[in-house]
Amino acid sequence: MRPEARPAADSWPTPALSFGGDYSPEQWPHEIVLEDLALMREIGVNLVTLGVFSWVKHEPREGQFDFSWIDEMLDLLHESGIRVDLATPTAAVPMWLHRLHSEILPQDEFGHPLAPGGRNGFCPSSPVYREYSLRLVEALAGHVAGHPAIAMWHVGNELGGGNARCHCPVSNDHFRHWVAQRYGTVAALNEAWGMSFWGNSYSSFEEITTPSTQTAHNPGQLLDYERFSSDALLDQYLAEKAVLNRHTPGVPVTTNFMVGLGPDVVDYARWAPHMDIVANDHYTYGPDPLRHQELAFAGDRMRGISAGGPWMLMEHAAGAASWHAINQAKKPGELIRHALAHVARGSDSVMYFQWRASTSGTEQFHSAMLPHAGRRSRIFGDITTLGGHLANLAEVKDSTVTGAQVALLHDNEAGWALKSGLKPTNRPVYADTARAIHSSLFERAVTVDVLPAWHALAGYKVVVVPGLFLVSAENARAVAEFAENGGTVVVTWFSGIVDERNTVIPGGFPGAFRDLLGAWSEEFYPLTPEESVDLDNGWRGIRSSELVHAEGAEVIASYGSGDVAGYPAVTRRSFAGGGTAWYLSTDLDTASLGEFLDRVLTEAGVTPAATVSAGVEAVRRRSPAGSYLFLLNHATTEGWAEATGTDLLTGARHAVRVPLPAGGVAVIRED
Repeated sequence: MRPEARPAADSWPTPALSFGGDYSPEQWPHEIVLEDLALMREIGVNLVTLGVFSWVKHEPREGQFDFSWIDEMLDLLHESGIRVDLATPTAAVPMWLHRLHSEILPQDEFGHPLAPGGRNGFCPSSPVYREYSLRLVEALAGHVAGHPAIAMWHVGNELGGGNARCHCPVSNDHFRHWVAQRYGTVAALNEAWGMSFWGNSYSSFEEITTPSTQTAHNPGQLLDYERFSSDALLDQYLAEKAVLNRHTPGVPVTTNFMVGLGPDVVDYARWAPHMDIVANDHYTYGPDPLRHQELAFAGDRMRGISAGGPWMLMEHAAGAASWHAINQAKKPGELIRHALAHVARGSDSVMYFQWRASTSGTEQFHSAMLPHAGRRSRIFGDITTLGGHLANLAEVKDSTVTGAQVALLHDNEAGWALKSGLKPTNRPVYADTARAIHSSLFERAVTVDVLPAWHALAGYKVVVVPGLFLVSAENARAVAEFAENGGTVVVTWFSGIVDERNTVIPGGFPGAFRDLLGAWSEEFYPLTPEESVDLDNGWRGIRSSELVHAEGAEVIASYGSGDVAGYPAVTRRSFAGGGTAWYLSTDLDTASLGEFLDRVLTEAGVTPAATVSAGVEAVRRRSPAGSYLFLLNHATTEGWAEATGTDLLTGARHAVRVPLPAGGVAVIRED
């Protein structure tokens, strides 16, 4: 589904950068609520997300609505000068609805319903759930319409989290209907999916079911099931949004994405145009020593799917999360660095889950702005400091990230296709190559826009195509034209292998980019995690190798060891217009990749956001009011950056060089 352009929101929900988080006052007595509001005012909270899990509070019994509590909270928050991101609590299906209609529960591929009590306990295709959920949204929106505290709407919660794929009879019927609409005839469907293999051709749409992952199922059908599942959840969002727009026109509507490395549970890049404000929940993984770089990748993706405009960090953690095997607390200073790193990469908000830590329930040990230890805790001290920082950064709001000369293409459909069906290496991880390249550019302070595969490429100097397994002919042609017109393209292994039907493009790999590269390969030679191959220029390859032929491309490095020793490993083709097309047929280890990218960047004339010491992140935002250089030192030693201007966080004036203590941050309004 290719949506229309995203409508513009009337306004951002807060005049300054948004600061706050999810708030669940229904969990607390009145005196605690009053204490919370006083503390929020004290540290500068200006936006809270309210009512995310409150369906049973609004409708304790079928058809019996009670909005008195939400009326009181909206009034109290408005009196406190705090704006409200009001949720439709449709992710929290009440137990009475499960009792009355147990058929709405999502089912796994064996027909087993999920147990009630989790989040998003509904089949996205269920007309029964749709009826009850929209009835609630109608009642809630009609009741609160016009209240001055409401700044935006928040539909559901992390749609697809827990119910992204349903195999119940209703979903099966819906999938058949979706497929019939997409292909029109069974013959067209059989051709698209290549169903003649194993003699699995369909004779009727009635024979189609949602596919199992337990068998070696058809890759085309698996991919379309992923697309269908994303569309089914989007339909629920759009149905709720239509009700909200009717009752509260002009109030922006969104839902919280879960954008990370991907592939995501739904297709966020194709959902984004339906959001008035694009919002994301992002949680780092404590044992990852480069979690700050993964955060940067997610932020750059959010900027790419929000068309370069400001986006909203709807949730992240003040400390430890609660769902990993080991949930590590954030290190000293990390809370502030992570928050400002999101702002550096385009967010006009810093929001958390949640304001006050819950004493019971599934996430009772999830960190919060106000933890169980209370206001004397280090976390609350850092949150208070952060509130002051965000107040000092008020002028940064509405500025945008600038200076990206490198684009990196990323597509959820490519990730879904990669995991759909058997591959040379099974259970592959989409975006491993993308993250490695992004991290290497991060270390060089090079700003990267992580873009949907169909995004316009004009204005960039380098376009990276990292493991883009699926690509359309149209998007592949745009990449080729970019190189022909003078740009630099880097294509890595396992890119352009299949078309939009998840069908292999014949003639040698990488099929979609073969003509562009002037090189092609016959066969993949995967490497085990313990294996590597030497290249004849001193570089080292990991994860995979290929039997490559160069026809029109210069061989930069050949395999010096392994099963394809003597064959090209890295090639470079030059175009008359000054462009180049590189092919990496193997992943390079960290040191080799750095040397490779240094050459690519130098040839293309790409410059960093700033000259910095090792471990310092540098990103620039700009508006008509000024230019703002965000500097974050992730190293354990003192660092520096070359810049001239005033640090908005401290008021200090710097000429030529900004010193950064270990773990320190600065935001320089540049001269």
